[in-house]
Amino acid sequence: MSGAQVVAGGGDFRPRVEKLLTDILGLMGFPARLDLQDAADGSLSVALHFESGAPPGVEPGKRSQVLDSLQFLLNKMLHRPGVERRWVMLGAGAHPEPRPRRDAAAQQQAAAPAGTVAQVASTPAQQPARAAAPAPAAQPQQRNARGGQPAQQAAKPAQAPAKSAEADERTLQVEEDPVFREAVRKLAEKSASLGRFYAFAAMKTEDRARVLKAVEGVGGVKVAAEGEGRNRRVVFTPAKPAPMPKRSLLPDDDEDDVDA
Repeated sequence: MSGAQVVAGGGDFRPRVEKLLTDILGLMGFPARLDLQDAADGSLSVALHFESGAPPGVEPGKRSQVLDSLQFLLNKMLHRPGVERRWVMLGAGAHPEPRPRRDAAAQQQAAAPAGTVAQVASTPAQQPARAAAPAPAAQPQQRNARGGQPAQQAAKPAQAPAKSAEADERTLQVEEDPVFREAVRKLAEKSASLGRFYAFAAMKTEDRARVLKAVEGVGGVKVAAEGEGRNRRVVFTPAKPAPMPKRSLLPDDDEDDVDA
């Protein structure tokens, strides 16, 4: 391994986090005041106090796809190969609640089966007694009124209630926004001409309805709402997808890389 290892929690870590977040939020058009503090689990907690309102889909004190994506992007930019990682957690309007570590959760899951086995093994004397007990006499199965299959088998099991489907945004009546409509149509035309997939996430139901109504009549692309709950999104699928050029693919830094 060449060179000394750079520690992510060094003296320049906080300034890097502050600069990266300020630049990203500025490019998004949602500047915010940053409140940084050290968390108990060793991570760096950052509360985002937006100066002119939070981005769409972001509510104070709640998690959202926007914050999760911003947090993922920030940690990807901070943690390069050969750097000891220190996680950064983001919260809207307040510091986020600490999340349980993976190793602690794994230990709890591994401890549950062991406790169960120990409890069963502690009473071996009860097992022969249960085995020696005579089996109850088989009771004749009652026939139904028609004399066909037994009543227990004839009765059909109750079906589980069907999961409520998401509302169809195309049927909603919403007020049209000319600027929003023009921007969405341009994106749909871009998806069709370049063969690229696009998606809108963390949108309100009314905004998804505006997107679906705005793209009506645009050819070469299919636009539909997919997913459920907070994962519901509007996806632009081109009729003729084009492969991404290799030079635009991002490097995979999920695994710890070691310099030769």
